[in-house]
Amino acid sequence: MTNALVTVQSNLKSLIESKRDALPKGFNETRFIQNCMVVLNDVNNIEKMQPLSVARTMLKGAFLGLDFFNKECYAIPYGNRLNFQTDYKGEKKLAKKYSVNPINDIYAKVVREGDDFEERIERGQQIINFTPKPFNDGEIIGVFAVVYFKDGSMQYETMSKKEVEEIRDKFSKQKTGDAWGKSFGEMAKKTVLRRLCKHIELDFDTIEMKKTFDDVADSEFNNNDDLSAGSSSIDIDAEEIQKEEGAEDGGNSETESQ
Repeated sequence: MTNALVTVQSNLKSLIESKRDALPKGFNETRFIQNCMVVLNDVNNIEKMQPLSVARTMLKGAFLGLDFFNKECYAIPYGNRLNFQTDYKGEKKLAKKYSVNPINDIYAKVVREGDDFEERIERGQQIINFTPKPFNDGEIIGVFAVVYFKDGSMQYETMSKKEVEEIRDKFSKQKTGDAWGKSFGEMAKKTVLRRLCKHIELDFDTIEMKKTFDDVADSEFNNNDDLSAGSSSIDIDAEEIQKEEGAEDGGNSETESQ
């Protein structure tokens, strides 16, 4: 492990300790930190990033109970910072775990040319039917997300490819990044799922979880220039870490507000 990662690991442990009461029930600190280090070891130019900033980015995964190693969330380089981003799998996990109205199933699907997708209202009931063409690798034309609650009710959202691209182009800070370029389908599913989740009442364990969940949406899909990559409105007690880093850097350590 490089000196930079050793410092990040130390900072992350200190931040987790200072925010232990804000972490989700059943949080496994040892496994989380180990998985973070494995993921960060593969990040290019990690040694050029400010260790406390990196640790704070990883802490967002801890607040939400998401695992970087299992690709429930990502730490994506953005200039000299890491930007926290949830994955479609992570969004599903949070919705199922924290929905006030218990969820039986929730998912999103892309619709391609040749697939059969139908939405209608029959006798006041919402109905969707989706029959994908087998092994279809045609052009994506849209995406939908649906949630089925255990009480028998359901909700869904649909978006055309044009709508997804407009959200990407207007609001995403990573619109030209690998996530959109190489995994457009997954990003489209996450986009429509996040829209659906606005209609699902979620009851998180802590206020930090709620703030982090909202901040991720702000960072990725809202036109809010005050939320720079890697920043957050969450207050983290890290003054001692900052003082230590400032001493090591001769007093020129970067100070962040999170």
